[in-house]
Amino acid sequence: MNSLTVRTARWSARHPWRALVGWLVFVGVCLGVGGAVGTHSATTADYRVGEAGRAEAMAAEGHLERLPTEQVLISARSGPLDRAAARDAAEELTSRMERLPDVAGVDAPVSSGDRRTLMVAVALKGEERDAKDKVDALLAQTEAVGRARPALLLEETGSPSISKGVDEQRGHDLALSEKITLPVTLITLLVVFGSVTMAGVPLLLALSSIAAAVGLSMVASHVSPDAGVGTNVILMIGLAVGVDYTLFHLKREREERARAAGRLSAEALVELAAATSGRAVVVSGFAVVASTATLYLASDVIFSSLATGTIVVVLVAVASSLTALPALLVMLGRRAERGALRRAGRGKPPRRTRGGDSGGRVWNALLRPARRHPAATLCVSVLALLALATPLAGLKITEMSRDTHSRDIPVMRVYDRLNEAFPEQRVTHQVVVRADAARSGEVVGALRELARRAGADPLFSGASPVRTSADHRISVLELRVPYLGDSEQAYDSLHRLRERYLPATVGRVGGAESAVSGDVARYTDYPAHQNGKLPLVLGALLLVTFAMTAYAFRSLVLALIGVVLNLLSAAASLGLLVLVFQGTWAEGMLDFHSTGSIGSRVPLFLFVILFGLSMDYQVFVVSRIREAVLAGASTRQAVLDGIRRSASVVTSAAVVMTTVFVSFVFLHIIEMKQIGFVLAVAVLLDAFIVRVMVLPAAMLLLGEASWWPARPAGPRAGALAHPADGRAVADVR
Repeated sequence: MNSLTVRTARWSARHPWRALVGWLVFVGVCLGVGGAVGTHSATTADYRVGEAGRAEAMAAEGHLERLPTEQVLISARSGPLDRAAARDAAEELTSRMERLPDVAGVDAPVSSGDRRTLMVAVALKGEERDAKDKVDALLAQTEAVGRARPALLLEETGSPSISKGVDEQRGHDLALSEKITLPVTLITLLVVFGSVTMAGVPLLLALSSIAAAVGLSMVASHVSPDAGVGTNVILMIGLAVGVDYTLFHLKREREERARAAGRLSAEALVELAAATSGRAVVVSGFAVVASTATLYLASDVIFSSLATGTIVVVLVAVASSLTALPALLVMLGRRAERGALRRAGRGKPPRRTRGGDSGGRVWNALLRPARRHPAATLCVSVLALLALATPLAGLKITEMSRDTHSRDIPVMRVYDRLNEAFPEQRVTHQVVVRADAARSGEVVGALRELARRAGADPLFSGASPVRTSADHRISVLELRVPYLGDSEQAYDSLHRLRERYLPATVGRVGGAESAVSGDVARYTDYPAHQNGKLPLVLGALLLVTFAMTAYAFRSLVLALIGVVLNLLSAAASLGLLVLVFQGTWAEGMLDFHSTGSIGSRVPLFLFVILFGLSMDYQVFVVSRIREAVLAGASTRQAVLDGIRRSASVVTSAAVVMTTVFVSFVFLHIIEMKQIGFVLAVAVLLDAFIVRVMVLPAAMLLLGEASWWPARPAGPRAGALAHPADGRAVADVR
């Protein structure tokens, strides 16, 4: 009873105002320090993986990297294009752009094959990742030239403006997600507690945890760079676990209050909750942190950013449940005690506290199959989950690209018109060669021979002149492909270039190191890089989950069951994701355009986050079962009582988490849609199938063997005492 969890809660309960003010100061300091140091964003170099990454690094070494480029399309608003007016507009645009400090150069205007569109390409200085912040100045010049020529339509697109458009859309989407999530979460909590005050506590603590985590993540970004997704994951995971952890603790306190019937003080009730649900929250939180940390093994800046955001917000949420929450509970408890005294003074009966620990008729009905026919229930449930997982056999993973972005972004519609007007420039492969300066002539000759061979191949549409660095060590050749980046022809051209043309030409130059980059190369190499890391990450994840569960419950059997159940839940969720998003039948229902694939980051992110979040339910449910065993109940009775008593809070937590994740299905970014959908499905399956059907059936069949190698101690160690002085509480360690 002297664990750090209980000692922290005890101090907060005895000094509620200090604890609450301290928490608010902590949140303010986190935001202040974060704002002062700022966010260290990932650079272009942080994203380099595989052969494409090597090519980009070599090109950067020779100062021959591809510059971020914007394309301005000049066409007629109606009728045929006045070419003289278009050339005049292109000249003025070129003059204006060249005067901008961030512009590296402007290419000569290029006419489309049908002579209806003129294109002006503008290259920007600096890295790709920074270019989106320089777009506004270019757009202003494009708009100024267009306003002076109302008969012409001037439109701008390109990687920088697309990145800017995607960021703006993500911001609007997150605002929409908050508008959906917060009211629904509040309504759910009102139903659970029947009190506006009690419903507001979890929500306010979750929001304050998110605020503190945002500040801390800015500091953490100076160790692990932020890839621009940190805030997204902090909002999504922070609201889910923040509300859940508070909910677990709060429901237990109310349950103990109802059971004590006024015999215990508010401080004693808080200690009881800290010794039981408080411990479960800490174990669950560290399980999420440990499992999420395995994402660092992927050696990918985006996964590292996701891991950092998740770890920070989970740790802050755990801290809030141990400090600010006990303080708030004591304040509310004392207010309730004063209200009870006033009611007693008026001769009115005390208000009934909603604590329900017996479970309702619905949950008794849901548990009936596992109670009466555990073997049949286990078999049917497992077979159902395996059936849901069968579409996983057809899983196709691709890197989401510009071709998969929502066309609700105006610049993406201009991008489509650019591809239609200039098909020969849809894709560019960049061949980079590094060799001794003495072999520069030989390298250039080999690259020209490569360009000649590719020129005779219908998969290619032309080549640029060979460029060589000032020290003659690095040479670059660009090959154009007249197909969209997500087409089979574009991928075939890359494979043919890497496997046939490059070895037959540059490959024969002694001591030359070569590599191919470009958008298609990136989309190919990133999933390959991830697949190579997948066994390491999943192996570490399974080991961490097993170790955390074994430590929490001192049972190797329960640890093994936890791993198997998480695998089943994740596989079934991924199967449903494939069924919905790789087909077209749900496009209208969920407002998306199917790419026939799943985003390359979604499966691994699902496995890691789901394994962590599943520990919420696993720890909470099994903790209640273990408490009953500690009090002397048989394992069979403990399983049934424990699940019934935890039913309402598990249901509430699942509804809150599902609401948060479902709100992301309304976003436009396809990967965020997929992540939101699969996590929502996973939580529902875990809460209503795995924890209500599979887990109790398995434990009922195993009986006392569930606790192997050692059954928990008897009633002496775990009986929950409720003495009149309100001091003694359970030891459930």
